[in-house]
Amino acid sequence: MRPHPRALREMDEGRSAAPVLLRLLPLCAAVLLTACGDESLPLDRPRPVSFRPVEVRSKTALASAPGFADQSGGGIFANTTGTVVRIRLDGSLGALAPHPGNSAELGTVNAVFRMGPHSALVEARNGLFLAESGWLISPPWRDALGLGITATTQSSDGAVWLAHPTGLFQLRDGTLSALKVNGEALTGITALAAAPTAEGSAGVWFLRDGKLHVAVATSLVHFDVREAGAPLEEGEVVESLAGLGPGLGTSGELWLLTNQGLLRRPREGWRRVSLPQRPVQLLASGRFLWVKSSDALLLYDADANEWGLAQGIDTREFRFLSADESGCAWVQLGGETVAVSRSPAPRVTGLHQGMQVVEDGLVVRAVMPAGVTPEAVVFQVGGVEFPATGEGPVYSLGGQEADGTPKAYSFAGLEAGRQALGVVARFLDGTEARRLVPFDYQPVSTVALSWATDIQPIYLSRCEKCHSTGPGRALNTYELWKENAPLITASVRDQRMPADGPLDPQLISLIQRWAASGAKP
Repeated sequence: MRPHPRALREMDEGRSAAPVLLRLLPLCAAVLLTACGDESLPLDRPRPVSFRPVEVRSKTALASAPGFADQSGGGIFANTTGTVVRIRLDGSLGALAPHPGNSAELGTVNAVFRMGPHSALVEARNGLFLAESGWLISPPWRDALGLGITATTQSSDGAVWLAHPTGLFQLRDGTLSALKVNGEALTGITALAAAPTAEGSAGVWFLRDGKLHVAVATSLVHFDVREAGAPLEEGEVVESLAGLGPGLGTSGELWLLTNQGLLRRPREGWRRVSLPQRPVQLLASGRFLWVKSSDALLLYDADANEWGLAQGIDTREFRFLSADESGCAWVQLGGETVAVSRSPAPRVTGLHQGMQVVEDGLVVRAVMPAGVTPEAVVFQVGGVEFPATGEGPVYSLGGQEADGTPKAYSFAGLEAGRQALGVVARFLDGTEARRLVPFDYQPVSTVALSWATDIQPIYLSRCEKCHSTGPGRALNTYELWKENAPLITASVRDQRMPADGPLDPQLISLIQRWAASGAKP
């Protein structure tokens, strides 16, 4: 194998800052596999179990363009008239309007891309906008990129990556920067996915000019970018890729769609997946993977290690639009747009997939799909099952106050590390609908935090623009932050704020710890 040359990487912030030289880690030969086939490659032979999917039809006609699906239900899509719309869990339209502080009008919408658990990037004729909490917001970095976004992904450190005809960009802490190799932009990228590397490090994988590459952070501004081989057969080429998120006992895995089939890379190494028919479309979100073959639609549940085969779906005119972490995919079937799920899975609010939890108590609720009334709903956490309280379709984990408001549930008894919250809806016919939400529990530190030292710098860099004199509520003093601490922590924890993109997990953790430890001045 010819050794990969050393190279210098540079990150140009806003494409105007001075370049930062990035260090290339020595490339271990074990990391890269040869481009030829490996006869000893382990083989998975799935035996899908047929299921009759739950289908929810959109009440408005949507365009054949990428969209964003929210794990709490619904999503953001472009409709057939070129307008961006917000779809609720039942397929009806929700509120979505331009923010009064925007610097430009929206115009015709081309596509929508994922930015975080609750936010989407809208590419319109007049540039890029963020869809968040019912608003369409003009971000301060929108002028740095023109039209043509091809893919986005969010890495495990909270940064958002954007593939564009002019290069590969990272959005971190509200700052847009370009990743370059030897001073050259990484153009020609057609697909992105966040998944671990062979060494277990968090990686951002991308398909560039038909070849697989991976970028691994060696610091906040330094990256190792390298071409990464895959065990391909003769004549086999990679067409697309997808990443499964972290779960209990795993940090996730990479999947490749080739012109001959499927490859996956769990922690143990590459495996080939043999399906009865060649797959032609691939889409992943959270711990679920959807696969479309010539006339079949399959769903892989990574937590259960089970494959399902959807029955009664006419896939002759089929296109994936988006998927969410509950195992729901929005697809186009002929002229209709349909949300397809294996079962009416509960939706969870107050806790999202992969979230870092530092507070002892959170208000966590499960929302049942419209029209579904289970006989019982239970929560499962730390090996214990808790009956849910409240009236459907919304149920509370922590119980209810006398006035009916949900109580916070205490996670204080859990061990630090990766945990999972399960929600199980049990029905009269003996069937169950389940949802599993992995999260990272890191209890609040005993180190005292202060507004002046730890929190005010975050406010000045990320919040002041909207929360000094407007358009958001004033938060320009310690007193206002202390008064609004529960609201602020919920907004940054759920990645609904700041409006120009989510904070890094470390900053979210600081705000949560500050509020949980007494909100000191």
